[in-house]
Amino acid sequence: MTRFARIMMVAVVAAVMGGTAVAAEQAAEVTFSKDVAPILQQRCEACHREGQMAPMSLVTYEDVRPWARAIRTKVVAREMPPWHIDKTVGIQEFANDISLTDEQIATIAAWVDAGAPRGNPADLPPPVEWPTGDTWRLAGQMGGDPDLVVVSPPWTQPAEGQDQWYQPLVETGLTEDRWVRGVEVRPSIEGRQIVHHALARLVQQEEQGDFTSAIDFSGRGAFLTEFAVGKNGDVFRENTGKLMKADSAISYDIHYHSVGEEITDRTEVGLWFYPDGFVPKYRVYAQVMGTQQSMRTFDLPPGEKTVHHAYIPLSLPARLENYQPHMHVRGTAMSMEAIYPDGRVEMLSHVADFDFNWHVNYVYGEDSAPVLPGGTVIKLTAWHDNTASNPNNPDPEQWVGWGQRSYDDMYHAHVNVTYLTDDDYERIVEERSGRTDDDQ
Repeated sequence: MTRFARIMMVAVVAAVMGGTAVAAEQAAEVTFSKDVAPILQQRCEACHREGQMAPMSLVTYEDVRPWARAIRTKVVAREMPPWHIDKTVGIQEFANDISLTDEQIATIAAWVDAGAPRGNPADLPPPVEWPTGDTWRLAGQMGGDPDLVVVSPPWTQPAEGQDQWYQPLVETGLTEDRWVRGVEVRPSIEGRQIVHHALARLVQQEEQGDFTSAIDFSGRGAFLTEFAVGKNGDVFRENTGKLMKADSAISYDIHYHSVGEEITDRTEVGLWFYPDGFVPKYRVYAQVMGTQQSMRTFDLPPGEKTVHHAYIPLSLPARLENYQPHMHVRGTAMSMEAIYPDGRVEMLSHVADFDFNWHVNYVYGEDSAPVLPGGTVIKLTAWHDNTASNPNNPDPEQWVGWGQRSYDDMYHAHVNVTYLTDDDYERIVEERSGRTDDDQ
């Protein structure tokens, strides 16, 4: 019997026997030091450590033991780590997947049911050397600190009061065009307590063309990236990037909320460039899919559940690099489908349990990113629940329309789109078809 099979058997026995001493004895081989600590390092410590966003540290046994039962509940329900993609439909290969495997969940459950034993400290894995709070999260992956940092003017949020949106425009200082290979937004260390999210848009002179709607959003620039709980930034695939032109500017849209003390923040945008003079083959366009239709048609009557749709045509062959659904507190689910020119419909990704507390960006893998022919229509479907049965609903008697406040609502999806030539589209399709045939 494999170790996974033994753990699963123990977990079942523990569940049937209600965590009795017999089940605990059978599960005694599962310990924190040997089995649980490596899982927490891999999947949890990024947030659950001192100075980070999570409410408790999960680094040491002493940190973890008081929370053992709560941890079991959360991981068995797949509420933690936050990963809300429906695992039964659509694409399942993601470059940033932080979800737990069935084996990892069974291991944690068996450990808790056994009484959460420490085990031999000599079995502990070496501690992870996490970056300090003032270190850029992408620095290790990008090979160092950003080439350019654009900083917002200071904003002081009062200790009490309504949420505020700060929208300064800051010049980048670039005197020549540069291609961006990675970008990260981060509030100041103190400001992370009051920043709900921070959008960064790129304001620059663009030539009119097929992608004007993807470039400019409501006259305030193209969506570049954002800071939000669950999103660390964007790294673009090899030979692709976003174009930042000379004399460009960053348009900030920062959502602040009060936390009981006066705090001042300066939010930074860090940019990593390709070498001077290098031009990648493809320009990545950030599309905020569905916003225009949502702004025109969104309506959520009191005491009702509603479904809304948005349709976004792709004029040329394209690769979708990621999927990041966005709604507010009444949003419950969102799917993204492809309607092909021949009428065939394919589910790409479905977030079945949307949680406004987490803005997870699902980055497709190199071989799983959907590659679609020109003429494909992207269909977004958004579900909202404005009834009393929704525990996140602040007022089920309120008629809700589109709005930026968390108590208003909306729906859209942030999707980075790389438009392809016809030849490259055909090549990628043939390569993927060949891999599938070889695997069979």
